[in-house]
This record gives sequence, C-alpha cells and structure tokens, in this order.
Amino acid sequence: MHRSATRLTRILACAAVPVMLVVAGCSSDSDSKGGSDSSSSGSSPSAKKSPTVAPAKFAKLPDPCSSIATKTITDLVPGTKSKSGTAGKSSDVSSRGNCSWNGLDDNGVKGSQYRWLDVSFYRYDSDASIALSGEQRATEQYGKEISRAKATEGAKEVKTAAAPGIGDEATTVNYKLRKTGEDFSYVTVVARTANGVVVLTYNGTGYAGAKNPSTADLTKDALKAAKEAVTSVTTANK
Repeated sequence: MHRSATRLTRILACAAVPVMLVVAGCSSDSDSKGGSDSSSSGSSPSAKKSPTVAPAKFAKLPDPCSSIATKTITDLVPGTKSKSGTAGKSSDVSSRGNCSWNGLDDNGVKGSQYRWLDVSFYRYDSDASIALSGEQRATEQYGKEISRAKATEGAKEVKTAAAPGIGDEATTVNYKLRKTGEDFSYVTVVARTANGVVVLTYNGTGYAGAKNPSTADLTKDALKAAKEAVTSVTTANK
C-alpha cells in the first residue's frame, strides 16, 4: 500500500511540470530500482573493414604506337604513310591508350590492297571498395570487348575462336562488313594479361579488281601483332 501511494505521488508531481521535464525525469519508476542505462553498458559495434583484394600486377601501359614492331607494321600495312602510327587521345595514359595505322598498296592495273590496324590497351587497378582485384576487373572488360566485337553493326558471318598462347586468355572474332561500297574482312583479337586488356583490330579489302584478303591470312597476321602488343605490356612493367 505504501508503494502504491508513493507511485501515485510521483505521477501527480510529474503532471504538474512541463512535458519535456516529464520525459527527462518522470517517465517511470524504474530508476528507483537501480536500473542502469543500456547505452552505457553496451559497446559500440566495430567499424566494418574494407575487403582485402589482391594488388594489381601491372602499374602502367606501354606506348601503344611502339607496342608493335616496325617490321610487323610494314608487313601488315603496306603503303602506310606513317609507320610510327597515329596515337589516340587519352586523359590517363597509365589506364588506356590507342594507336592506329592504315595504308593503300597501289599495284596499278593489278588493283590495290587497303589495310587498317588498330590496337587499344586498358589497365585496371584493384578496388577494395567494390571488392574486385585488377585482374577480376580486367576479366570483366575482356568479356565485354568480345561481346562488343560480335555485336558490330552490320557485321555478317560472325565467328569466334579461342586464341591460346597469347596472354592469360585470348579470343578472335571474325566477320565481314560492307562499307564504302566494298566488302571488308575483319578480325578482332581480344586478349587479357593479368590486369591488362589488349584489343587489336585488323581489316582490309581489295580495290580495282584486286582480290580481298582471306580470313585465314588476316587472322594469322592479327595474332602475330596481338602477341607483340601483349608482350609489350610485360616489358613496360619491368
């Protein structure tokens, strides 16, 4: 009975003060039982640690226009005006770069042969914020580049094949494409070496009655150039 009276007295006292004071000091009689604040007794959860990912193997890329030997350029792109190539623009040469060569080998009444060679490099750092290593990111890009080549607008007779012996993995994508009134033969080689991706495209056609280059010959030459380009990535990081 005495406890009930005491509690009633507390309730009436709290009713006579502003609401904000009731919340502060008169919410219950639990404090009379010696209860402690749960916030002071518990410990705050530890901060979540970022996942650990393997460091990237390659820290830089080669000069794209120097990634393929001059002799190879001469063989693959006869009649090229610049064996040193034309460099593409890049805002970060340590992460991406590009170079291209083109030439028309004019054989007079026997016709002419046109060739275009293009090589692109991509490098990926490891990123703990997304829990992906540089190699994993490069593997994703490798797959995207193959899909992009296969989906070239207007491409016909698209075929893909593995290209062993070039980097960690490589694939060729062959197709035919008609442009400027001529039928062009294309081969794209997509290769990955650790955290780097190399995309090499080689195409050509015959003009003025000259025969078009065979897919087999284009592929053989493209694979040779791609192997040099992939090797240049390792050389640049020694």
